[in-house]
Amino acid sequence: MRWEELEQQPCSLARTLSVVGDRWTLLLLRECFLGIRRFDEFEKRLGVTRHVLAERLKKLVEAGVLDKVAYQQRPLREEYRLSDKGRDLYPAVLALVNWGDRHMSGAEGAPIRHRHSHCGQPMHGVLVCSECGEALQPGAVVLEEAPAFKGQLLPAHWQVQRSGEKP
Repeated sequence: MRWEELEQQPCSLARTLSVVGDRWTLLLLRECFLGIRRFDEFEKRLGVTRHVLAERLKKLVEAGVLDKVAYQQRPLREEYRLSDKGRDLYPAVLALVNWGDRHMSGAEGAPIRHRHSHCGQPMHGVLVCSECGEALQPGAVVLEEAPAFKGQLLPAHWQVQRSGEKP
């Protein structure tokens, strides 16, 4: 499978990676979630070349993850704001941060702490079942193909396989 063909795959992860699957895009999204909106601010904070930054921003706008909004008319100046589609990426970005805090931090621990504004407590994101609220762990999810793809995506022995288990 070629990188430019990911968006054509019948796999939600592959399709998602076709939009956000490179380091600069994920770091750009991190900055967006921190409230950064303007090209020069992204460039300064990330240390990325103007060409690469412009390319990633254009791709995120085309994918509907960011909206380009004018904040000044003369001369025209625009900024980038997360769309609803972009804000929906927050749990995925937070999950990657949590993984990094747990597995990539040094002896000093996580570089940034997260505090839930509603209850005021330090927290880490937990993925939970949308139906019962139970925290999801590897092996707690059964993979099933949607009816339209039955028998096309998963090997037969995976139909009852739990995610995270070895076949």
